[in-house]
Amino acid sequence: MPELPEIEIVCKGLAPAMIDRKIVKLKQNRKNLRIDFPENFSDKVEGAKIINIRRRAKYVLIELDNNQIIVIHLGMSGVLKVIPSDEGYKHVKHDHMVIILDDGGKVVLNDPRRFGLVMLLTNEELEEHKSFSSMGPEPFSNEFNASYLYESLQKRQGVIKSALLNQSLVAGLGNIYVCEVLYQCGISPKRVSNKITIDECNLLVISIREILDKAIKAGGSSLKDYRHTDGNLGYFQHQFAVYGKEGEKCPECDCNFSIKRINQSGRSSFYCEKRQK
Repeated sequence: MPELPEIEIVCKGLAPAMIDRKIVKLKQNRKNLRIDFPENFSDKVEGAKIINIRRRAKYVLIELDNNQIIVIHLGMSGVLKVIPSDEGYKHVKHDHMVIILDDGGKVVLNDPRRFGLVMLLTNEELEEHKSFSSMGPEPFSNEFNASYLYESLQKRQGVIKSALLNQSLVAGLGNIYVCEVLYQCGISPKRVSNKITIDECNLLVISIREILDKAIKAGGSSLKDYRHTDGNLGYFQHQFAVYGKEGEKCPECDCNFSIKRINQSGRSSFYCEKRQK
């Protein structure tokens, strides 16, 4: 599933093609993905101008000048493709939604597994919606700092890996980047959350921002289905220290330890027993 860096890259790819353009037509090729498409969807967005595109956690938000926001989650396999006006568009399997712009360009949502979703919310509804109302701060925001993280972790008795994946603690982190962050900080994914020190929280905040920033600059991590809006791949997977590297030698330790994989709440955690305590 695309995580924060991948969705940030998607938003950056959509912006030049969509901002200040009008939606002249919206086509749905089926009635639903994970949930039904919005009721009277095309009627509510056709003729509206796109004024901004931004990310909230792992969601793409397309803001319109009629106070509506198209909210898209890509799920496990969703891809948003930008088709310039001079390229033309030929429907392919799993193209479930097409946004046609006033310059002839198109934005296509393709989702083979249909785990993604599309919602239409007003500005007033957005933060009150169940998908966003309990969401934690963004990792790059001032609200996400060592004091906030420490105080939040003191209330949690589960392991730190699960805590950092909880979107109510911090928005947008997923399994890949949490594994990499914990490795960089030397913190075991098995550590109990309320045993993490304030100094370790400071390290975590710094590392989260550093690794996410590197991933964004590298175009995200292309594993399985993720692609940029132009179809290109990301390259951050080539910088992974531990994720997906079970059995390989720890890249930082001068030891005979190899990367281990354990299952935590149905997800794989990769770590070095010697480096991470």
